[in-house]
Amino acid sequence: MDAKTPAAADDTWTTRRLLRWMIDHLEKRGVDSPRLSAEMLLAAAFGVERLELYMDPERPASEAERARLRDSVKRVAAHEPVQFVVGEAWFFSRPFHVSPATLVPRPETERLVEEAISFLRERGSEDTTAGAAGADSDAGRSGAALRVLDLCTGTGCIAISLALAKGVRAEVIATDIVPAALELAKRNAERHGAENIEFRFGDLYDALDGASGGEFDLITANPPYVTDAEWPELPPNVRDYEPAISLRGGADGLDLVRRVVDGAAARLRPGGLLLVEIGHRHRAPALELVARAPGFAGAEVLVDHEGVDRVLRAAKA
Repeated sequence: MDAKTPAAADDTWTTRRLLRWMIDHLEKRGVDSPRLSAEMLLAAAFGVERLELYMDPERPASEAERARLRDSVKRVAAHEPVQFVVGEAWFFSRPFHVSPATLVPRPETERLVEEAISFLRERGSEDTTAGAAGADSDAGRSGAALRVLDLCTGTGCIAISLALAKGVRAEVIATDIVPAALELAKRNAERHGAENIEFRFGDLYDALDGASGGEFDLITANPPYVTDAEWPELPPNVRDYEPAISLRGGADGLDLVRRVVDGAAARLRPGGLLLVEIGHRHRAPALELVARAPGFAGAEVLVDHEGVDRVLRAAKA
């Protein structure tokens, strides 16, 4: 593809040949997941889904497609996240627009979404049953939409996944302190037709504008939680390209987690739930935060699909 690319017998750059060259090139430069990165770059250049690359491996690339690839491969080889280069990332089986304004959605966060959907389905079922039985309590709101608050929404991937979940009827408020992140989240909501989300600018609960006691059935958050000691150890594609404001959580990594926990119980309805993504070393201190905060009935830490401590789960009394 360029002066440094090995010569080929027929000089035809097919899908198979491009993938082989890109994977080797990115691997030599220490890029994370070189095959996945190569597939994403080539699929974007061709305007197809990744699976289609393997359906026609001998497809020749046009000069225009090769030109697009040159710049993209150069950027990823310099450790820019491939998601920023192609402009999107997949999360919970949906594509999301991404930008350097906020974090790239990650598979480990899907564990939080799975737990949230399970809770909302169960909560909704309880409410419908109680309403049909003529209950007057707040737990039986005759099938009314559940209320969800998503703090530090970023791309909006958590809020949108919950708003569109099958078997869930919910109204979602999503907040962020970065205006560009909120605009990105709004674009993603429009992309997927999630009309039951209200986006608000503000610092955590400050975005709620006044009284909101006992208003929500569920509060979710993926706040910054990287410790000061961990920051220099992050891979360059994260540390040098994703915003520090979305990553760094102070000396112990819990600056924002602490504030989320401290303000949650007062804003949850009885039996409501708090779900917060945390760092892999935060099990004990996160549980201690809940133990010291009034209003919770108990807490646990859930592991993600790699077996890593990932989600703080705390239930309102």
